[in-house]
Amino acid sequence: MATLSIPPVLTTPRDDAVQLYKAFKGFGCDTATVVHILAHRDATQRALIEQEYRAMYSEELSKRLASELSGDVKRAVLLWMPDPATRDATIVRSALSGDIIDLKAATEVICSRTSSQIQHFKQIYYARFHAYLEHDIENQASGDHRKLLLACVSTMRYEGPEVDRVMAEADAKSLYKAGERKLGTDEKTFIRIFSERSRPQLTAISFAYHSMYGKSLKKVYFFILHYLLNLSYVC
Repeated sequence: MATLSIPPVLTTPRDDAVQLYKAFKGFGCDTATVVHILAHRDATQRALIEQEYRAMYSEELSKRLASELSGDVKRAVLLWMPDPATRDATIVRSALSGDIIDLKAATEVICSRTSSQIQHFKQIYYARFHAYLEHDIENQASGDHRKLLLACVSTMRYEGPEVDRVMAEADAKSLYKAGERKLGTDEKTFIRIFSERSRPQLTAISFAYHSMYGKSLKKVYFFILHYLLNLSYVC
């Protein structure tokens, strides 16, 4: 016999702020309570909790979390707290300017965001870190990888769901001629198509390529296409 699930008790941002403050008091932090509250709140709710906590206790919740938590839990919670665009800016800045350069992390964020999302987090990137994203990419990436990342952060791509099948077939032919059909590859063609086409259009190109040439575009060419086709924006 099926049982009905009981919905969680609804709380206000003020209630959450109080419970978080209590979790910080005493000997050690009640990490389970902190995670239980914050993991079940969306970006808007988390922002309201931060406002209430600041008003009630005259300190920034993020700083208190940083001092109370540790290890992977600390890193996860601190990345979860900001809005998505601020989180993207923080991850990419850390990847491009930290002690260990992590181009994979920077690539994952940049190549999985829409043009409008990129423009938003670029503004935050400059405001928070007083650095241009393009300059950091130029300093840390190289070769065709750098060219592709720079193209992705500067090119405005169509963001709608519509797909042009004729264009997809034409692009598949261009990629084949630029790659498998010649000695070496024509990187300019790859970078142009991969950075200018929307994710639905890239998926259509991938299907067209497989249909026309019997091979997977992702397996034959740039590893970067994995990000362009498969990653999604997390809120």
